[in-house]
Amino acid sequence: MKIFIDTANIDEIKEAFSWGFVDGITTNPSLIKKAITHYKDKGQDITLENYVKNLLVTAGKGHSVSLEVIGNTEDTMYEEGKLLFKKFNGIAQNVVIKIPVNPETSENGTHNFDGLKAIKKLSADGIPVNCTLIMTPSQALLAAKAGARYVSPFAGRIDDYLRFQNEIPFTKSDYYPKDGLVVNDKILHDNTIVSGVSLVQSIVDIFKNYDFATEIIAASIRNATQAQELAETGADIATIPFPVLKEMIFHHKTKEGMEKFTDDTVEEYKNIFE
Repeated sequence: MKIFIDTANIDEIKEAFSWGFVDGITTNPSLIKKAITHYKDKGQDITLENYVKNLLVTAGKGHSVSLEVIGNTEDTMYEEGKLLFKKFNGIAQNVVIKIPVNPETSENGTHNFDGLKAIKKLSADGIPVNCTLIMTPSQALLAAKAGARYVSPFAGRIDDYLRFQNEIPFTKSDYYPKDGLVVNDKILHDNTIVSGVSLVQSIVDIFKNYDFATEIIAASIRNATQAQELAETGADIATIPFPVLKEMIFHHKTKEGMEKFTDDTVEEYKNIFE
């Protein structure tokens, strides 16, 4: 499984890539705004365009970086996707355009399929697309058929939604069982999906049936346990926040073992390395 880092913070990206296992970056307008605000508050004079260029250079060639459009109509998203790709891909040849699966914001709107239409056009132009905000297996299926290079099911947000709908208090980092929660003898579900992990598993199973080339990016990961369970689904990629990556490496027994090994090292063994 490839591992992307879900952040736009340059310092976090540099440190994560130094660890030797990060394969790419996912961003969105909110993450970029947060990062730029952070550096401006520290007194740095930066522009958004230069910051994005720095982001791409930091990732380097071969490490994809998802940049998201902001429009919500077919033509707007298509033009924005082309513009982003033309403006930035020449820097490190690593730009992927992020398109929402359904950009409609009203109940009875007319743009429900505009994301898929934009994906079809961009893909036909040879521009790789990461279809984002996937909340159902059927959305992932439609995005793959439209030509998306990646689909991003939001595991953590499904867990949040199930708890919110059932008035269960939680914090963002709380673990949610992959097999679902039982309340009043009934398992909580959203159209048969019982957790974010089960959402990703369903998409993995569907894609295997039809041998789609589209890769699955397990997104919205809340903790190290969920990252482990998403790896077990067979998802191609997990995009993981910086704090969760740091959580994944730690175990108190590993620390205890290192302390024991260090204490037990005799002088004769140390001398080998001199």
